[in-house]
This record gives sequence, C-alpha cells and structure tokens, in this order.
Amino acid sequence: MTELAPLRAGARILITGAGLTGRSVSAVLEPTGARLTICDDDPRALQRLVTPAKVVTTAEAIRGIGEFDLVVTSPGFPPTAPVLAAGAEAGVPIWGDIELAWRLDRAGRFGPPRRWLVVTGTNGKTTTTSMLHAMLQAAGRSSLLCGNIGNPVLDVLADSAPDGPELLAVELSSFQLYWAPSLRPDAGVVLNVAEDHLDWHGSMDAYARAKARVLDGRVAVVGLDDPVASGLLATAAAPVRVGFRLGEPGPGELGVRDGMLVDNAFGDAVPLAATATIPVAGPVGVLDALAAAALARAVDVPAEAIAAALADFQVGPHRVQVVATVDGVTYVDDSKATNPHAAQASIAGYPRVVWIAGGLLKGASVDDLVVAVRDRLVGVVLLGRDREVVANALSRHAPDVPVVELVTREDSGVQGTPVTRVVKVEDESGEAVMAAVVAAARELAAPGDTVLLAPAGASFDQFSGYAHRGDAFAAAVRTLSR
Repeated sequence: MTELAPLRAGARILITGAGLTGRSVSAVLEPTGARLTICDDDPRALQRLVTPAKVVTTAEAIRGIGEFDLVVTSPGFPPTAPVLAAGAEAGVPIWGDIELAWRLDRAGRFGPPRRWLVVTGTNGKTTTTSMLHAMLQAAGRSSLLCGNIGNPVLDVLADSAPDGPELLAVELSSFQLYWAPSLRPDAGVVLNVAEDHLDWHGSMDAYARAKARVLDGRVAVVGLDDPVASGLLATAAAPVRVGFRLGEPGPGELGVRDGMLVDNAFGDAVPLAATATIPVAGPVGVLDALAAAALARAVDVPAEAIAAALADFQVGPHRVQVVATVDGVTYVDDSKATNPHAAQASIAGYPRVVWIAGGLLKGASVDDLVVAVRDRLVGVVLLGRDREVVANALSRHAPDVPVVELVTREDSGVQGTPVTRVVKVEDESGEAVMAAVVAAARELAAPGDTVLLAPAGASFDQFSGYAHRGDAFAAAVRTLSR
C-alpha cells in the first residue's frame, strides 16, 4: 500500500488545483525528477505559482489524461469532477495530498516515519486537535500540528526533515480522507457524523465511510453518544477499539464520573481532569476533551499532562469564544458553527440564549435543532439568505420565542411566516449588517443571558468567510462595550 512506483524519476504527474495544496504537492515532487503538470482555470491561482511545472487548463488536462502515470488532487475536487472522472476512466491512479504525504512518510522520505494521530468529524475537529497537541506538548513529547489546522501535512513533513517530531496531531476533513485510502494512523478518532457535504459525497453513507478511514490503523476511537460515529466502530479495522461518552465509562471507554474525565480504556478508571477546568462551555467541550485524551492516552501520555493541558488551553478564534460581557449579558462568537449539528452543540452550553442564526444552510434541515434547543431560547435574530428556513422551523416548534428578522435594501423579507420585528439595513456591508444584528440581540437579552453567534449556516452570502462574520460580530460587541 505504500508503493511509490508512480513517483519514479521521469514519471508524468498531473496536479489538479494551483492553490495551497497544489503548491505544496508541487514543491515536494519537484526534487523527485517527475515531470509535473498543474491544471487550474483560475488565473489568480496560476499567477501565485513559482514552479517549473507545466501549466495547462482543465480541458487540456482532460484531453491528455491518458498520458499521465498519476494524478494528485487537491481535496476540494470531488470524484465527479470532470478531470478526475476522466482519470478514473483511463485507469490513472488518483491520490490526494494526504495519500501522497502518508506514502512518502512511510517510505522514509522525510526521515523516520512519524506516528500520526488523526482527528475527524463533522464538528469539533479543530478544538480537539488543538487540545491533543497541547496534551502531547505538556507531556514533553515532540509533536507538530498540521492538516486542516496549521500547515499542510506535506509542508510540515518536508520542513521538519530529517529529524522531525515523533508525533503529528492531524486534523483531516472528509474530502482529504476520501482521497487517502492507504492511511493507517497510529490512532484516529471520529468525533461525530452529521448531515454535511452531501453534495460532495453524494450520500450520508459515503460521507461516513470517508470519515471511517481514520479507524483502520492501530487504535480506533469514536464518540459513542453520536449514533452514526458509534456505528462505525464495529467495522473498524483497528485491533484496539475505544469509545468515549458523556456518561460513566464502561470497559474500553473514556467518560465522566463525579465531575472528572475518566479513562477506562488505557487504564483502570484513571482520573484525568476535572470537567470544570475545560474552557469550552457545555457538553461539546467535555466531548472534545475526552476525544483528545483518548488519542493522547493511546500514545501513553500521563494523566497529569492531560490535566495541565486542559487547564491552560485557550479556545481558538470563532469557536465558542467569549467576546465580552456588557450589562450582564455575555456575547459569544461561535461563527464556526456552520451547520445545525454544530449550532445545537453550541447552544446546549448555555441555559438562556439569544440566538443569532442564518446564512447558507446548504440544504440542511433545522427542525431537529430547533426542537432540541427551544427551551433555551429567549430570542432569535435571523440574517442571511436562508433565514426563512429557520423562521419556519421556529414558527412550527417554538412559536412563543420572539424573532427579529434583518433584511437588506433589496430584500422583501420572510414571506408568510410571522416574525416579531423586521429591521431593515440600508448599508449591506458585513460590518453594518452585524452591527444591526447585535443591536437587535441586545434588546432581546436580559442580564445573565448569552447572545450567541452560532449561525448553523455558511457565511458566504454576506461575508467573505466565517472569520469575517465572527470579526464583524466581535467589532459590533466591542462598540457596545465602549
């Protein structure tokens, strides 16, 4: 499975995509003597290339696809992408950048092979991977953070060769895992699997199968409170199978007992850390900490290091990040909650919430989310293109919750669904929109409440990304505090 024949000197390799991944792949492959071709139809991406590789359009690459010995694809390309579909039909092997990194690492191209600890899931990947890295560092273990978080795995391996770290804390998406069939990490965790990216994978089953690839190494870990993730454990190829849950841990599990994280998988009911020390609010913080601890314990990290890491851990930007408390109301930025599953987990951390929701739902339903959190909602402010979907769910399942809808100059507002109030914004910039949102949320909130930006949708309808959305929220809150 770690064969490098397609990387022989003189081999013809097509790299799809000239973005960050494409540039990383090109830099690693150039010294091998392979003849590289990069295809991309974005002139801006091509302008950023500094490479001797031949550059072609996607159409040109498709016409000559049979001449290549290997295709290395960026993870954003689904298997239905015309260039990849043509490659598959022609019998050309297709690897992702993670597959390439894994094979090169196993072959010793960057020095002694590293021990990979891999985190995936629909939500919580970045926080869990960051917690894991902190635990490894607290134990004095040599490790680096990479993948979807930090730098690409290829870059980390190349830059740290030949005397690199013992361990890699790797965050991987379902896209990356789909194109990495050879991956066998030292330990891997599937946190949860909720409806997301189905347009890319084609079905929920295919999405779950891609995630499950992290469970085929030495140690497989899954979230037992998530029905889809839990169901993946039975078919995992790993000889050691471990679960984690919010309740009491059974044999081979990590869980919670008397306010403590407890390891009953790699030890006999070993206390790890007090749940009160976890800086991420609610059940989601406990689950992320348990998952990180499971991977850390799989490589013999002691309990004291896990406790120390959690006590000092700092939440990343736009991930359940407290911005300020103004007039007794706490404002929390969880702009990274870009799907209903993530928003539900976020809201569950607070007893009384003014929820800021909306954006691009990507076809996801929010009915189950509203039913699950309606008893916590004291008000809702809706923005973005798909706010009507949320408004309809609220009218069905939480009709007594006051709802404020934000509309822009060209928008007529939600039709046929009662909302408490409509706020019209003339300036359509993201900053102006969010300032109006925060002002409306402030009017709904009382001392002791939490105003929570956990939109349940993507941000690209009104913002450049979730970070822009979160920054605009934080700026509006800081204006209130001044």
